[in-house]
Amino acid sequence: MSLIKRNGNHFSAFPAFFDDLFASELFNWNNNNHSSTSTTVPSVNIHETNDNFEVDMAAPGMNKEDFKVELDGNTLTISSNKKYEQEDKQEGYTRREFSYQSFQRSFTLPKDVVDEDKIEARYDNGILHLIIPKKEEAKKKAPRLIEIA
Repeated sequence: MSLIKRNGNHFSAFPAFFDDLFASELFNWNNNNHSSTSTTVPSVNIHETNDNFEVDMAAPGMNKEDFKVELDGNTLTISSNKKYEQEDKQEGYTRREFSYQSFQRSFTLPKDVVDEDKIEARYDNGILHLIIPKKEEAKKKAPRLIEIA
């Protein structure tokens, strides 16, 4: 007897292939914002339009210099390493506080769809915004009526 994991998907007509496809990070809507080490990672919203992929990452309290955004092939990686130190010396004592924050999130984009040279990023009011344009040939075209001769 073998055990088979099911995700509570009531669409039993869909083969396991679809379970694997939709298990990727891009479609993981149940992400509880914890990494494998149980540390908090920023929430991400991904929206696809006909022209772009739009990524919004909630990361309040950071600066744009704290982020590294990299596209390697079709893998988009957003990471950050932030270090904070404060030392207060007064008569008879020294108080030193420090903290370190780091995270990394990676997303797999569809192959041969993204126009790498036109990706834009900005950080505004605690939100990192990325606009990832699609190549012209990857955009959905309107239906075309074909005339019969």
